[in-house]
Amino acid sequence: MKILLFLLIFITHFALSDDMGKQLAQDNGCLACHSVKTKVLGPSYQDVAKKYKNDKKAKTMLIQKIKNGGTGNWGNIPMPGHPKIKNEDLDKIVTWILSI
Repeated sequence: MKILLFLLIFITHFALSDDMGKQLAQDNGCLACHSVKTKVLGPSYQDVAKKYKNDKKAKTMLIQKIKNGGTGNWGNIPMPGHPKIKNEDLDKIVTWILSI
């Protein structure tokens, strides 16, 4: 019974974390340039998750890329920086993206 309760809490925690990352992406305007499945101005989140699937440094790099902006990784359209998004929110957003 304790194992079942633990599993339920564990699964609920990660489901809520995914929802929170998605909600933060929506709240911060990320979905104006990105979508889950298709390229908009920037790459789809599925493509990002696929590209960095086995990269252990991806999470840190993507957090910095979102915070500082950049160009060249996905074409010539620059992504503006988002320095006002809190690091803990960026962590949740990137965790959600990489989980897709």
